[in-house]
Amino acid sequence: MIERDIKNLIINRLHDKKAIVILGARQTGKTTFVENLLSNNDYLLIDCDDPVNRDLLENANTETLKRIIGHHKTVFIDEAQRVKNIGLMVKIILDRLQPMKVFLTGSSSLDIANLVNEPLTGRKWEYYLYPLSWHELENHFGYLTMVQQLESRLIYGNYPEVVTHAADAEEILKQLSSSYLYKDLLQFGGIRKPDILTGLLKLLAFQTGSEVSLNELSVSLQTDKKTLGTYIQLLEKAFILFRLPPFGKNPRKEITSKRKVYFYDNGIRNAIISNFNPVSLRNDIGILWENFLISERIKFLHYNRISANLYFWRNKQGNEVDLVEERQGKIYAYEFKYSPSKHPKVPKLFKDTYHPEYKVINKENFTEFLT
Repeated sequence: MIERDIKNLIINRLHDKKAIVILGARQTGKTTFVENLLSNNDYLLIDCDDPVNRDLLENANTETLKRIIGHHKTVFIDEAQRVKNIGLMVKIILDRLQPMKVFLTGSSSLDIANLVNEPLTGRKWEYYLYPLSWHELENHFGYLTMVQQLESRLIYGNYPEVVTHAADAEEILKQLSSSYLYKDLLQFGGIRKPDILTGLLKLLAFQTGSEVSLNELSVSLQTDKKTLGTYIQLLEKAFILFRLPPFGKNPRKEITSKRKVYFYDNGIRNAIISNFNPVSLRNDIGILWENFLISERIKFLHYNRISANLYFWRNKQGNEVDLVEERQGKIYAYEFKYSPSKHPKVPKLFKDTYHPEYKVINKENFTEFLT
């Protein structure tokens, strides 16, 4: 089994009284991770995909919870976002049934964040579990093997089942991207136009790494900007995609409005546009490289508990910086070029204004950026 980077972080929290909340997209390995972590414990698993379990929890009072939990000292509530008032339920468990350790997983922050944040203020630790990180894969398979697999990871991404069942990667990704990853949005997110959601995902996949205009999207999809803005926010909360805001303090010279869109996993992005061609046949290798590195950097920062704000930068003359990282009062700028033969320089306006540490990340030096 591939060991996850958040394991040691969570082990250090096992003996306090707070709940552990693990969020992430479907099929990133949340259930497997928690079950492995608790394999030597006597714990109760409550699978909230089961409607019987949902009904029991939604209607439970303190005495009912005592009967459900019985002698167990650890409770694992899987897909907790499906239970109304789950935050209040967990608060009762922690306050009335101690000593007790509670784990919750959720495949969408759409509901679970709202349901647990207020009731569990000061009573929870929250983590994200992304598709497998480069660091996790390198630790498991070794540096040499992973460098040999780089092109595969750019095309097929890092979902656990995709990595462990490489021969079936395309079929797995097609099934994941069809609707499985965002079925919670269709059921609970108020999505009334699933066809528009599907069309929006495809347009965004083709615009990966580009500044997205809601005006242009609304014309293409023949729907209003407000609906599209809401759908994009929901896709973010389902951990399918994320947006980078522009960095800048001078609106007269710098772009400071539109955001860029990226996907948390290259394989999902490629499945949406039905393109699994090898790197040698791609005309979007720059996009794949940029999406891969930025999504991997997000994993690295989160798992290492490094606080940083991420942006892109572009001025009105079209000069760009792919990733701007604001960390501990310093500015770090990164340019992503797959080929080591390309040596771009930091744009003069950006350099003179922000005095960043600047680095070009290519396929020969990228591992130091991610590990």
